[in-house]
Amino acid sequence: MSEQTLTITDNRTGQTIDLPIEDDTVPAIGLRQLKVQADDFGMMAYDPGYTNTASCKSRVTFVDGDRGILRYRGYPIEQLAEKSTFLEVAYLLLFGELPTAGELTDWNDRVMAETQIDGGLKDLLTTFGADAHPMGVLISAVAAMSTLYPDSKQVHDSQNRMQQVLRILGQLPTAVAFAYRNRLGSAHIDPDNALGYSDNFLHMMGFSGDGEVDPVLARAMDVLFILHADHEQNCSTSALRNIASSDADPYCAIAGAIGALYGPLHGGANEAVLRMLAEIGSREKIPAFLDRVKNREVRLMGFGHRVYKNYDPRAQIVKKIAYEVFEATGSNPLIDIAVELEGTALEDDYFVSRRLYPNVDFYSGIIYQAMGFPVEIFPVLFALGRAPGWLAQWMELMSDTEQRIARPRQIYLGEAERPYVSIDERG
Repeated sequence: MSEQTLTITDNRTGQTIDLPIEDDTVPAIGLRQLKVQADDFGMMAYDPGYTNTASCKSRVTFVDGDRGILRYRGYPIEQLAEKSTFLEVAYLLLFGELPTAGELTDWNDRVMAETQIDGGLKDLLTTFGADAHPMGVLISAVAAMSTLYPDSKQVHDSQNRMQQVLRILGQLPTAVAFAYRNRLGSAHIDPDNALGYSDNFLHMMGFSGDGEVDPVLARAMDVLFILHADHEQNCSTSALRNIASSDADPYCAIAGAIGALYGPLHGGANEAVLRMLAEIGSREKIPAFLDRVKNREVRLMGFGHRVYKNYDPRAQIVKKIAYEVFEATGSNPLIDIAVELEGTALEDDYFVSRRLYPNVDFYSGIIYQAMGFPVEIFPVLFALGRAPGWLAQWMELMSDTEQRIARPRQIYLGEAERPYVSIDERG
């Protein structure tokens, strides 16, 4: 018997099977061999929320939550955030290697050449009222791009796929800025392809004032985009892979991913942190608030993570960026409450024993607020940063010969077959 197998005995029947172990996984389909009756369907694995089920093999992102590690294509997030630009990281995620100087220049030029959005998309964006949530607008805009670029249906043409990648990366910031300015009732600002990616986005949003975009703010935006660029098989990425597994075009797949991100349990956490800090109000009220958390009267937002059971490596970077931004914008009183709250919680065994550490959302919302973004835009910024990760996952899916259309199984607990009763005879 090979050591690289898992032996399972069904105590109902005494049947024993051996399943091969590869990369610390066993093929779930192998459980089908276990049957009580010969005509049974066979056993399945039951895993609500896919907490311990691998749906794909990926080379894009590595996360080790117990050790607080996040790497894109093997590179630690700390090094990328310090030394790279967002488009450089996007190149890495998509192509697997960091670009040379020449490759990066060409890549920047190709992305920035796609920043103009179609007139039909502009017309659509002007139909939304001032009270339309920006995430709903973004979902609509991306879905509409599917109709503007019918060639995107050629998902098995590698050159065509790359054209869609360039369009999405180039046009998403422009669409977001156009919709934002429309919401304000302000004239839209054309993209400036001579600027960097994040500089251009802030420029189109109208954050440059009468002069240039503050380089500190542009760099902060770049770093925040980098930190959100990919995070393995999270809810929105899984949604994208499920949709794309049917050979849907990337615009429809990303619209679905944005829809998943729209949910407050995924993309709205940093907004919840701001509300919590505002509710606390001052550093003196932190002990009383933490007592309420322990009594389960309120939730401690921005702490803990589905994957990380250690300090989220992104949180340390964001905390440093926060102080750099405040040097440019002026201090935000919420940062003092946040720092005090973090320090108090991390000295309390109640939170440490439960491995509740700050995550990336704890400080990012404070930065966005200091930069001038309204809270409803926060998840949109998340989506802009996550776009290259979604695209890298989509590209990987399209070349994965093991993948099939996603079709999870269910455990049916409803009624067995029963005869139809006419309406006259129903009790």
